[in-house]
Amino acid sequence: MPYIQLNSGRFHYRERGSGPLAVFVHGFPLDSTMWLDQLRGLSDVRRCVAIDLAGSGRSDPIADEALTMERHAGDVADLIESLGEVQADVIALSMGGYVALALWEYHHPLVRSLALVDTRAGADNDAGRAKRDVMAIKTLVQGRQQLGHDMVGALLGPEAKLQAKARLRSMIEATPYETIVASIEGMKQRPDRTAVLSTITVPTVVVVGEHDAVTPPAEAEAMATTINNAKLEVVRGAGHMSPIEQPAAVGAILGAHFAQVDTPDAG
Repeated sequence: MPYIQLNSGRFHYRERGSGPLAVFVHGFPLDSTMWLDQLRGLSDVRRCVAIDLAGSGRSDPIADEALTMERHAGDVADLIESLGEVQADVIALSMGGYVALALWEYHHPLVRSLALVDTRAGADNDAGRAKRDVMAIKTLVQGRQQLGHDMVGALLGPEAKLQAKARLRSMIEATPYETIVASIEGMKQRPDRTAVLSTITVPTVVVVGEHDAVTPPAEAEAMATTINNAKLEVVRGAGHMSPIEQPAAVGAILGAHFAQVDTPDAG
């Protein structure tokens, strides 16, 4: 598996295919393996690269107290440039969507298009931040196995297969405790980027599972309405983890999105 030295450390990434670069950004507390189906399914139309964000997967461990969305966005920007590319299609889920919006705000020339998957633009409210504090403490007390159990129940839809549950638990339970705690703090600190949505000028698709209880379809619809000419896609039979719950459907959505990016007049 390839590694790359970026400004903030050594990062691991998965790469498959050729063509225009597409960068896949995972959610919390996950890693690049959440995108395995999409890397395989879209490799005929894109150079698909899925990064392990700082402290996740096989990337270098971290000592940060908070992994901010701005720090992650800087790493993704550095990755795109270090791979020798001028722009990339950015596909991002949940926390990865927070990163993608920070990437657009601070490094928008590098973004050719956006796919915002099961995510939101708003910041946590007081109750949300308090809930994250409880999650951090509970994880340290009860362990990642309990976190994995809780998150499988919260993130996956009622139709999720055993393989999706297994992959989700594997990712969660392999994530270092330091990364979990620093990621929670970074998400708590993230600003409201709702106003950023109206500044997006690249082709954008907003994807959401029909059973997503974390970032519901109504919230995704509001995002898509705010982004100029964005398209909303609801994935039937999926919860918050639509790429691993319904990989074929998400692959088809992204394939159509890339086709529209490549031939905008046909969209």
